[in-house]
Amino acid sequence: MRSDEQAIREVHSIWIDGINAGDLTRLLPMTTDDVVLIIPGEVCIGRDGFAAKSSGAHEELLIHCVSELKEVVVVGEVAYTRSRDSLTVSPRAGGEESRLAGDRLTIYRKQPDGRWLLARDANTVSPVVEP
Repeated sequence: MRSDEQAIREVHSIWIDGINAGDLTRLLPMTTDDVVLIIPGEVCIGRDGFAAKSSGAHEELLIHCVSELKEVVVVGEVAYTRSRDSLTVSPRAGGEESRLAGDRLTIYRKQPDGRWLLARDANTVSPVVEP
């Protein structure tokens, strides 16, 4: 039987793959009904806001995220991860690529069926300034 920590590491990896693919059919079932995402400079969004924002972004942009998991902590039916994310964002129509980076804290809740779902997510991703 796999450990809860291993399960969370897998969920994290699947989430990043889904973000890179812009695959809402994979991402939305990985969130709780009351999910809250905190994005720098914006109002917190829930599942519907995430779906709209993600769908719109992937129509206009190619997004590639690399996420280095730094910490996984499981306490009963709740867990959190801390990661360092680096994103490359390119307009589909062509144009200059943007790079962003920052830390992310994600809270997961274990469901009665044993699945871990993303419940809260906050990131500090901002543009990378070249020296």
